Amino acid sequence: MHDYVMPEWAMNRVVARQGAALVHDRVPAVETALVVIDLQSWFMEPGMPAEVPAARGIVGNVNRLAAGLRAAGGTVVWVRTLFTEQALAELSHFHQVLMLPERMRARSAALHVQAAPSFLWPELDVRPDDLVVGKTRYSAFIQGASDLHAQLQARGVTAVAVAGTMTNVCCDSTARDAMMLNYRTTMVSDANASLTAEEHAGALTHFALQFGDVTTTDALVARWQAPTGDIPRP
Repeated sequence: MHDYVMPEWAMNRVVARQGAALVHDRVPAVETALVVIDLQSWFMEPGMPAEVPAARGIVGNVNRLAAGLRAAGGTVVWVRTLFTEQALAELSHFHQVLMLPERMRARSAALHVQAAPSFLWPELDVRPDDLVVGKTRYSAFIQGASDLHAQLQARGVTAVAVAGTMTNVCCDSTARDAMMLNYRTTMVSDANASLTAEEHAGALTHFALQFGDVTTTDALVARWQAPTGDIPRP
């Protein structure tokens, strides 16, 4: 797991812009969705070409977040990156220009909906009432990627907490697009993981500067456990 402390200069800019370090700390849990990105065997299993070793270290915090939000009446969503022929046709430059052919073939086979590497990591506490959503883009919210936005709207969700891997790729892309769709969006600093601490920290800092809150698992769980009207500020 990566350690993260927001730089003082960044915190000063956040407070100057919005008046406080956190502005989503009184959102009702029942209107909140925990959106967990790409914690699949392809990104988690040792030796996989796309392995993110630090992602295994966040599983405990992700499970704590899921349990805390479920108990408070919120929505838990597990997002799987999947390969489809439609995605290949619609995003050909990603598959055919931004990847070597052998890498594209390996990724496409591994992320087929029925391929074992595309399955959620077995240590995740996935429950029957949770949502499991497939996406075909970095962002789960961009048009054509998934039906996540429609499902959350149907449930009355107004706020999103983002966890998963990689912090600076699919998690950041999803979180930014969530904000642009008017969700009050939070990235969870110790429930996201990347390949390096520098990439992780850079993504969180830049997200906080313009897009939403960055806070910890402990702070969110405490918030969701607090009685209505007595939600603590981290």
